Amino acid sequence: MGIVEVAESRELKERVIEINRVAKVVKGGRRFSFTALVVIGDEVDRVGVGYGKAREVPLAISKAVDDAKKNLFTVPKKGTTITHEILGEFGAARVLLRPASEGTGVIAGGGVRAVLELGGVRDILAKSLGTTNPINMLKATVDGLQRLRRPEEVAQIRGLTVSQVLPIPAKTEEPEPVGEPTPVVEEAAVVDESARAEETTDGEVENNPDA
Repeated sequence: MGIVEVAESRELKERVIEINRVAKVVKGGRRFSFTALVVIGDEVDRVGVGYGKAREVPLAISKAVDDAKKNLFTVPKKGTTITHEILGEFGAARVLLRPASEGTGVIAGGGVRAVLELGGVRDILAKSLGTTNPINMLKATVDGLQRLRRPEEVAQIRGLTVSQVLPIPAKTEEPEPVGEPTPVVEEAAVVDESARAEETTDGEVENNPDA
C-alpha cells in the first residue's frame, strides 16, 4: 500500500464553524438560503476549508464538505508543532502562528483552533491581528499553513545541506571552578607579605632612636 493510499484511507472528520442565513431580494419578496463554513481534516497532517450555500442547512453543509475536500493540503510539522513562525494574511485578516513547546496545547480561538486541531497540530500559539470575520480568519490561517516550509525544502532551494540551514545551537559556557585559589598564587602572596613585613621592620629599626 502506497503513501497516497494510506492518506486516502484516513477518516476525514468535519467540523462546522458557522451557519448563516442570507436573503436575496427578488420581485416577489425575499428568498432565504443558508451558508455553511466547514473544516475537515484527518487530525494527522491534512486539512481543508470549504464554503457552501443552499436553500437548506444540510445541503449547504454537504456542499461545504465537498468544497473542503477539493482544497485539502498537508501541514508541515516538527513533532507536534509547526516548523517555524509565520503570518498568514487574507483580506483584512492577519493570523500569527508561532511554534510552541510540547505540552503547551493549541492556544487559539474560534475557527482557527478547528483548522489547527484537524490539521494535527497539538502545540501552537495563534493570535488574530486583524478582522474577526470567520471566513477571512480561516483563509488567513490556511494561507499561513500553506506557506510553511520544511528544512529539507529550504535547503534544496538554497542549494545547501540541512545542517547549514538549521540554526547552530548556542555553546554553553563552562562554569568557573568554585573553590580556593591555586596553591601557587597563595605561596606568592605569602612571600610578598613576608617581604613587605621585613622591609617595614628594617625601616622602623633604622629610624627608631631608641634602638
